[in-house]
Amino acid sequence: MLPDEHRTIDFFSEDALPVPRLALAEAEHIAAAHLGVTARARALGSQQDANFLMHAEDGTPTAILKIANPAFGAVEIDAADAAADLIASACPDLRIATVLRRPDGSPRRTTVETDSGPAVARLLRHLPGGTLSGPRHLSPGTVAAMGALVGRVSTALRDFRHPGLDRVLQWDPRHADRVVAKLAGHIAEPDRRAAVLAATEEAWAQVHSLAGALPSQAVHMDLTDDNLVRRPDSRPPLPDGIIDFGDVTTSWAVVELAVSLSSMLHHDGIEPHHVLPAVRAFHAVRPLSAEEADAVWPIVVLRAAVLVVSGRHQAVVDEDNAYAKDALDHEWRIFEQATSLPLPVMSRLVRDAAGLADTPARTRTDAPVRPLLRDLAAADITVLDLSTDADSMDHGAWTDPGTEDRLTTAALTDGAAAVALPYARPRLTRTPALSALSPATVPTGIDLRLGRDAVVQAPAEGTVRTAAPGHVELTYGTQVLSLSFPPADRPVVTTGATVRAGEDIAHLGSGTPVHIALRDADSPAAPPLVRPEYAAGWLALTADPAPLLGLPTDPGRTDEKDLLDRRDAVFATVQEHYYADPPRIERGWRHHLLSTDGRAYLDIVNNVTPLGHAHPRVERAVSRQARRLNTNSRFHYASVVEFTERLAALLPDPLDTVFLVNSGSEAVDLGLRLAIGASGRHDVVALREAYHGWTYASDAVSTSLQDNPNALASRPSWVHTVDSPNSYRGRHRGPDAVRYAPEAVALLDELAASGRPAGAFIGETYYGNAGGVALPDGYLAQVYAAVRRHGGLAVADEVQVGYGRLGHWFWGFEQQGVVPDIVCVAKAMGNGHPLGAVITSKAVADRYRDQGYFFSSTGGSPASSVVGLTVLDTLRDEDLQGNAVRVGGHLKNRLEALADRYDIIGAVHGSGLYLGLELVRDRERLEPATEETAELCDRMLDLGVVVQPTGDHLNILKIKPPLCLDTTAADFFADMLDVALTQLGHSR
Repeated sequence: MLPDEHRTIDFFSEDALPVPRLALAEAEHIAAAHLGVTARARALGSQQDANFLMHAEDGTPTAILKIANPAFGAVEIDAADAAADLIASACPDLRIATVLRRPDGSPRRTTVETDSGPAVARLLRHLPGGTLSGPRHLSPGTVAAMGALVGRVSTALRDFRHPGLDRVLQWDPRHADRVVAKLAGHIAEPDRRAAVLAATEEAWAQVHSLAGALPSQAVHMDLTDDNLVRRPDSRPPLPDGIIDFGDVTTSWAVVELAVSLSSMLHHDGIEPHHVLPAVRAFHAVRPLSAEEADAVWPIVVLRAAVLVVSGRHQAVVDEDNAYAKDALDHEWRIFEQATSLPLPVMSRLVRDAAGLADTPARTRTDAPVRPLLRDLAAADITVLDLSTDADSMDHGAWTDPGTEDRLTTAALTDGAAAVALPYARPRLTRTPALSALSPATVPTGIDLRLGRDAVVQAPAEGTVRTAAPGHVELTYGTQVLSLSFPPADRPVVTTGATVRAGEDIAHLGSGTPVHIALRDADSPAAPPLVRPEYAAGWLALTADPAPLLGLPTDPGRTDEKDLLDRRDAVFATVQEHYYADPPRIERGWRHHLLSTDGRAYLDIVNNVTPLGHAHPRVERAVSRQARRLNTNSRFHYASVVEFTERLAALLPDPLDTVFLVNSGSEAVDLGLRLAIGASGRHDVVALREAYHGWTYASDAVSTSLQDNPNALASRPSWVHTVDSPNSYRGRHRGPDAVRYAPEAVALLDELAASGRPAGAFIGETYYGNAGGVALPDGYLAQVYAAVRRHGGLAVADEVQVGYGRLGHWFWGFEQQGVVPDIVCVAKAMGNGHPLGAVITSKAVADRYRDQGYFFSSTGGSPASSVVGLTVLDTLRDEDLQGNAVRVGGHLKNRLEALADRYDIIGAVHGSGLYLGLELVRDRERLEPATEETAELCDRMLDLGVVVQPTGDHLNILKIKPPLCLDTTAADFFADMLDVALTQLGHSR
């Protein structure tokens, strides 16, 4: 040990801490001569220590050589090694960079001379996998895993004691105010320096007020992305390793979490709300107190400020330290993100994440002594709802920039004395149709438009805090009432004046817009509209001004987690929902889905609505028919005749007879029964990797492993399967795909030879469930001929790919140049209305009578028939099949261009607007990128796109949007894919 073995660092007594400088040869000599390991050295970056990766001649890593900064005493190094050993023992499933030991058990540690004086050198365990550092976006699972790991470390170190923990480190937030004061001068830009000093002052005041209630303990204090090592091959990256115990000390326990959170903020696409899963995960392992929760974000800000000033300082005193200089930009980004929202807002969100929000989500508003607007009764005020629930948002009204003014003007014209846009209710009118960032849609006050002259009066006794053209603030009990109006209008009170209840505040003319807001007196002023992710934080600091106008307060929205819990309680959980934390979708328009938060999502997955969501023609047709008649198809009415005639006319001869049902599952089930009944043969041959439905028969021929992992093993004896004729990843690829058809024919011949000829062959005519893969040319022609040769029938499942979605063909079987005996169709037929059909020849249909009669209560009902006719009319009138050719072709070109830039894109399948983007880890072996695809879908949702995986390996993005998709939306989808793939580290 060093002569002064009990010395510990006091940062404030040090002028600088430059990294010790050693040549690679010196490092190799130290490892060999003093630590017993002969290896090659490669320099690693560090803020204050010298680190080297030691590796064998073949490049295999053997250890990390760490030479501590000479300012650190031996007792501090011993404390770091002891802490690492403790965590390794307490958490054996974690990998810890412990000190390596000699055969006698002693640490491989020594003291060496450096250019800055004697320093402790030691060999540490190397952890493969790489750290989480770098710009790569951190997905929610990664963020949560970081929080959970930090919680485990905090728990393990709770009772750790060591004399080497008694240190004064610049990274300890307990000294952040002094560190910033000492080093802020190294920030050359005056505006940045001022911002850091102001943020430090505010955050320090908040932490100082809580310090007495914050427990202290041993902390690692550097569990950042730089020091958390990902489990090798984990996808997405998940940490299971910890390195660099150089900052181990005693500090507030909550520092452990705050330091980790701060390190997340520089990653691509990360903003403050994205780190909240780490808070929840940490709290689940090591519960936070209310005071600790309130201290988390101020400490994040202090950490960010210290990073900025320390980085600038280190770059000056250690000019050759590339590691320190390279970090300057991301340290500033951390500071910008940490300070992008007021501390009270983020503190409330942290409390919510930890389940510690024991105060109401919104402050209560006391009833006024006098109404805010004199002689204006609540009954004369029209409250205008602009949320997803509002009928006024129908027919895409939310997309018109003039909708708010139009609706307000209409209400005033109808006699309203004023029109109020309510507090806290998200406004769809502020929602862009395509946006990578959630818009500010949640109002923190009430917006009022006056329909006549009005006097604003004090609702209670108070003090005028501010009075200026267009703005006045006055106290209202423990709250602040803020009124904003055009600058041409001036309040009639002055700043500092005391006003009595009923005293005039301002005189405003008819047509004047007024923004009314209430907030806690010690809270920052809220923007008129805030983004949904931060609304809970802002609304907790505000109150509904409605009582000041005599209006009832907004009841608030249903808690989304409660709604999911209620769903799980009564709705069979096998009926899954998209996403672990799904947005609540209550409205759609064309190719857009709208959440109750007021976020628009581009719908890339919904082939149920080919015309687009909420199509006016379908709405009018259903409404008109519902007002007249809706009954079962045994009654005689025109629409069922007209619809079945139109449908049959779309099929080639001899397909002229139609059965109407309610779903694709029913259509396939009925199609199989028709085939078996007409052929008299009960065996069926089906393609693998296909999904046909949930009824007994349709499920029996479904072989998709994602829909049923035991699909192949659990098929009934009458179902026989043939290889998926996938020319991309099947047994026969590329030109060899021509071998699939003869193999399927051979199976059909074998069944016939064994005395069990197939009564039916069923398959999708274009491989929808497998990601839009076209069948090999001539495949169906050979297979259909074989099944018919043995007396069976060809059943085509067109449920997903039919009805013009493929663009160049209305039916998938047209691409193969064949005519099936039975066609099953659904999904697109009703544009969301439950409607399905089976079309066959009259001869096959008549054979059904041998099995009894057929009847579907609502299949072919008047409403269903009218819907079916309307869909066909609209497909024709709006040329949606042609749009699938044009926009689908454009989109496919964009996706293929992305494939040239991203190796993870293995292939772009499909035609028209049924496309599949297949993601692979290796283009030669075609290893499915299953986890990467799931992560990509989650990131795309955050960027405003709903897209989901498909295929047996769930590694294909299924791209089957409404057929009204336009080029602008297609480009947005491709652009967001580009962004997401880059952010997730998939660039070539």
